[in-house]
Amino acid sequence: MQHYIDKIKKLIENFDDATLKALTEISYTKTFSKGDYLLKADSICDKSFWVESGILRKYYAYNDKEITTEFYFKDDLAMSFDSYTQQKPSRECIQALTEVTVNITDYSSFQIEKLKHRQLQELDFLMTEYYALWLEEKVFELHTQNATERYQTILTKSPHIIQQVQLTQIASYLNVSLETLSRIRAKK
Repeated sequence: MQHYIDKIKKLIENFDDATLKALTEISYTKTFSKGDYLLKADSICDKSFWVESGILRKYYAYNDKEITTEFYFKDDLAMSFDSYTQQKPSRECIQALTEVTVNITDYSSFQIEKLKHRQLQELDFLMTEYYALWLEEKVFELHTQNATERYQTILTKSPHIIQQVQLTQIASYLNVSLETLSRIRAKK
């Protein structure tokens, strides 16, 4: 997956002046406090959030529980993909777990500029590919690994999650109870 992040960064670094100017004009940087919502359920995700610092969490409410689906760290792109691409109300929330600084790009403005700048089309394509590959990997792990193996995968691939996120949210992300996660951690 790092390969895609590197490709995205390289593409942006090589934007021509007109493309870079267009992207700069439709984007801005904002800092959110811990606990702030960047997106609430039933709102339309009309912005994308490129994380510059801090941690975000995406989750949805189901049967009076918060089900964590993603964590976002530096250089991650946060959005409710379904809501963003279809411009329909989101089922998910995106919340700051720490103070977070993000670069925000407006959906409608991006769509307009994308028609004018081929490099923005390439960026959109790479970001969509990256998300599809990430999602496919997550679904594969969920269906082929037991809870201990999923926890081990996080320890191997993303140890910063374990170090920086509450255990209740990690358990939800792994689709296990907090008690099960505690037993898994005790065996390590």
